[in-house]
Amino acid sequence: MRRLMALMLVAVFSLSLLSGCNTMRGAGEDIEEGGEAIQRSTY
Repeated sequence: MRRLMALMLVAVFSLSLLSGCNTMRGAGEDIEEGGEAIQRSTY
């Protein structure tokens, strides 16, 4: 029973970390696009 519980916890944490990486990558892309827009407006 403890093994099953530990395995389930590892699976949940793994999935949350993967989704967090995707979210951070999306936020990074948004910030980069904002920076590029600022650069284009200064020309």
